Parts: sequence; structure tokens; C-alpha cells
Amino acid sequence: MLEVKDLRKKFVKITKDKKKVEFYADDGISFKAEKGQVVGVLGPNGAGKTTLLRMIGGILEPTEGTVLIDNLNYRDNELEIKERIAYLSGNTKIYNTLSCYELMKMCGNIYGVSEKYLEKRIKDISKKLNMEEFLYNKIGNLSTGQTQRVNIARCLVHNPSYYILDEATSGLDIISSQVILNFIKEEKKKGKTILYSTHYMEEAENICDYVIMINTGVIIKEGTPEEIKKYTKTTNLRDAFFALIDESDGEAHEK
Repeated sequence: MLEVKDLRKKFVKITKDKKKVEFYADDGISFKAEKGQVVGVLGPNGAGKTTLLRMIGGILEPTEGTVLIDNLNYRDNELEIKERIAYLSGNTKIYNTLSCYELMKMCGNIYGVSEKYLEKRIKDISKKLNMEEFLYNKIGNLSTGQTQRVNIARCLVHNPSYYILDEATSGLDIISSQVILNFIKEEKKKGKTILYSTHYMEEAENICDYVIMINTGVIIKEGTPEEIKKYTKTTNLRDAFFALIDESDGEAHEK
């Protein structure tokens, strides 16, 4: 199980008159993600989604709070935790001069995956993500959708139990997006725990078992898609999302 306890991340920005102003990108985020569950992290740009996922993935250190993965914390068990997770950022740079196979092989070697298992793992992932036709092509020659599939594949060669996916289908064509969504559904059936950040509400409604909606660094609502639609008296997550944002902004103005 993945558990997030009261996570906060404070940053400092410089104003136009050169004053330092402290602010929290995330302010007291807590939730749990169970085995075999897809948890959607939704919110507008600047809501704190990416900062949250970067803290959970061990990329950013929280100002306050704790991330527990299988009851292990980063402070005492960083290497062991990172062997159990896959973190995909929406703006990850990958090596254009390598072939897809070479990149996956390199990542497997970094994680210490045995040669025999690594070859099998590369074959399995390539098949599931429809990469077989371009597995030995240079990454620099691939389309955006193909490149993103390689980007996901390189995160998974060590067979992690937890997937942290930040905007995995952003900017992709329908076919590439569907390949990735189908893959997520299959991995869920295997008991993988998946955190999925997206601004595509239809996607979230399609694949997420549980949804966390964030605005200005705090959770404004969480629950199953059906629970959230019922609460907002809407028929889809897109309308529910806007209703909750309006409600959240209204409460902020009242304060």
C-alpha cells in the first residue's frame, strides 16, 4: 500500500519588487492507494499535482509530511523504495541517439536486472505497448506517441509494484493514448498500484477507481468517480471538476 501523510512543500518566489514570498505548492495532502487500484490525481494547471507526484516519487523532498510505500519511508529506505516504483514525468528527456531496445537495456542494467530476465521483460513490455515494429529504431526518429511509449517502457523494465504516471497521454494521438490506457488496465489486473495524473477527465472516469481533486495545493474532494458525480449532482467528471473548482474558489473568497 502507498500512504501519503500530511505532505507539504514550501517554495520561495521573488516578487517584482524583489521581495521573498513563501508559498505552499501542496499543503497537507493525505490519502492512500491500495494494491490493484488506479488513483487519479486531478486539478487545474498550478494546482500542485506534479509537485505532489514528485514528492511521492522521491524526486522532491517534502517540507513536512511522510510518504510510506509498503510501510517504508524514504529517509531510511530510499533505495529499496525506488526499486519498487516507476516514475514517469510529463517532460522527461530521453536519449534520441539510442534505439528503444538500447535504452530499455541500459535502464535494466542500472536496476541490476539479470540479463535473462531483462530480455524477457523487454520482449513482454514491447508487445504490450505495441513497440515491436520500432523496438530497434533510434528514438530520435520516432513519433511523439511512439516516444512516449518508450518513455513508459523504460520505467517498467525492473517490474515495479507502484506506477506514478504524470500526464502519460498528454499530446498523444488517439491510438497511442488507447495503447497506454489498455496497458494500465492490464497492469491493474496484476495488482499494480497506479497514481495517474491527467487533465483529460474522460480518461480519469474511464480508468480510475478513486479520484483526488486538488486546487491550490489542497484536496477539495476525493472519492470514486460515481461518489464525486453524486456529490456535485453532475453526470460526468468534467462537469463535477468545474463545480468543485467553483465551490473551492467561492470558499476561498469567503475566507
